[in-house]
This record gives sequence, structure tokens and C-alpha cells, in this order.
Amino acid sequence: MRTKWAMNVFTLLAVFVSGLYIPQYGAPVDGSASAQETKKNDNDITPGPVKITVILERKYLDGEISEEKVIETIWSMKDFWAKYKEWQLLDMSENQVVLRQQIDDISPLLKANGYFGITDDGILTIYNGKPGHSNIIQSFFHIDLGKLESAKWEQLKKGIPIKTKDRYEEVLESFKNYSKEGNQS
Repeated sequence: MRTKWAMNVFTLLAVFVSGLYIPQYGAPVDGSASAQETKKNDNDITPGPVKITVILERKYLDGEISEEKVIETIWSMKDFWAKYKEWQLLDMSENQVVLRQQIDDISPLLKANGYFGITDDGILTIYNGKPGHSNIIQSFFHIDLGKLESAKWEQLKKGIPIKTKDRYEEVLESFKNYSKEGNQS
């Protein structure tokens, strides 16, 4: 499995780097005019584009990962990598590349509908919507309810809207002081 993957990566890179035309990588092979025009004779091969699916994963501070699929026509590997220089290569096959980018922000989901809240057993949690009526997106740590002020407990029961990265970090930091895990040292 690993050897096959390595060979596919090597083959794809060789095609991109050398600029060679290889029919299995996206060019017509049915004897159509464009395929015959591309190959003038056995020793004279004209480079052609390579079409691949690029999966772009964006990973946000809150752990949410969004995915976008695009079809890229690649004429130059150098240009392709320059376009995605801010992305990390996760996986590559002969017809697909998976790239990931770390986003220094909270996800659009949290900005639109994220609320901090507390579960019945005292875990600081982010909900998709107000607590008690919505799905849990992420859980953090147990809060020592004995140390938690009643006003803060009420805030968590009603839900604290997130909306921004700063608010996300501020709320997490303020409730770390009430963490049971942090108090066990």
C-alpha cells in the first residue's frame, strides 16, 4: 500500500516536473484529434495539462474542519505549489491532492450560531445554538461548580454567544480558573 502510494506520488511529480505528457493523466486517449495532435512522433511529445481534484481542508481554532473540492488544470507544478504555498500536503494520488490550512480564527459555524454553555454534569461546552436546545459542537473541561459564582453559572445556562475569536479565547480563559483538572495539582 505504502509502495503504491509512493509510486503514484513519484509518477505524478515526475509528470509535473518534467512537463511530459502521459495520457493516463487527464488527456484524451481515444484517438481523437487533440490526442493525435499532441503526439507528433514517438520522440517528440508536447506537454499537456493535468487535471486533478484538489481537496482543501481548513482547520479552525475550535477544531472544526471545512472541506472544499476544486478541479485544477495544472500546466506547471511550480505554479501549482506557488498557488498553495500556505497549505500543508496531507495526501496525494495520481488524480487527487488533499491540502490543509490552519486558520487562526474560529469557524463560520461558531460565528453564526455558537454558544458556550455547561452540561448537566458540569462540562464547559460549545453548542450549535443555545444550550439545552442544541447539538454539542465541542466539550472542554469539568468546571468545579462549588467555586463557580452563581452569575457565571446563569450565564452558562443561558448561553454565552461566541461571534469572534477574541470572545472565544476570553471565555475559555476566564473559565479555566474554575476547571477541576486545573485544581488537582
